[in-house]
Amino acid sequence: MGAIQASTFRPAWWLPGPHLQTLWPSLARPRPCPPLRRRRIELADGDFIDLAMGTGSGPRVLVIHGLEGGLDSHYAGSLVARLEQEGFQAIFMFLRGCSDEPNRLDRAYHSGATEDLRAVLSALATDPEGPPAAAVGFSLGGNLLLKHLGESPEPLLGRGIAVSVPFVLRDAMLRLNLGVSRIYQRHLVERLKDSLRRKFRDRPFPLQVDLESIRDFDEFDDRITAPLNGFAGVFDYYSRASCRPLLHRIQTPTLIIHAHDDPFMFPSSIPRAHELGPGITLELSKHGGHVGFIAGRWPWRPRYWLEDRIIEALHSE
Repeated sequence: MGAIQASTFRPAWWLPGPHLQTLWPSLARPRPCPPLRRRRIELADGDFIDLAMGTGSGPRVLVIHGLEGGLDSHYAGSLVARLEQEGFQAIFMFLRGCSDEPNRLDRAYHSGATEDLRAVLSALATDPEGPPAAAVGFSLGGNLLLKHLGESPEPLLGRGIAVSVPFVLRDAMLRLNLGVSRIYQRHLVERLKDSLRRKFRDRPFPLQVDLESIRDFDEFDDRITAPLNGFAGVFDYYSRASCRPLLHRIQTPTLIIHAHDDPFMFPSSIPRAHELGPGITLELSKHGGHVGFIAGRWPWRPRYWLEDRIIEALHSE
């Protein structure tokens, strides 16, 4: 059985509540990113996944973004830059279809596409440097990472770190349809629809669906995600792609960082100690929002506690 422990995080007084913690870094944080070399992994199904490779010579750390994320996400480029400064080699994984070039197949990434993560890790394992020492997954990327660790007896990773994970996808769908959280749903669903329009601008759209009529994740995942990716429907997708049922299998040392007030999910979605495999430490804070965790005494000198905690965990190996 894994362990649950209280976080040391204390939110900035000037960012009270989950929504300010969630929105402030997205709106106000600078987004530096060091020069990175692109690398393409060809997949067995004829598609590809792009990576952005750092120049460091230390232990390799794979970074996996969240829904409609990329190197320009507030948590991504800055973490890549910090990893390089701290002596690691950062490797940023663009989920299928999320790099500059649309992917070749009709299908795209989704919360349970662990076959893509396995393909990337297998390719990296053949390099002279060997497989990554660790992987850090945010939100959807955290679900993907935990699902992979639970499925794979040999995960090709020494350590996992998962942040603000939607442990139960159906719960996340329901939570994002309530109150202020509908703002995030509206924004993300429109991003997903825009991505589809770009991808199918010059080729036929394979589904008979009116994109303009889709307003929430339940509709989008039932009418788009599920049929494009081989699921029987939205609840089949949510059931098979959620990581929570697999957590008890995780042996790999894994840190999960999560806030009780995450506006993307319910507190009841958080797994209990008996559900955690022996490799897992679940670090819970009362506050922090979704991929927020901003501390610091003054707004002009914020402390990005989450990034500090990730680096601390990587150095503790």
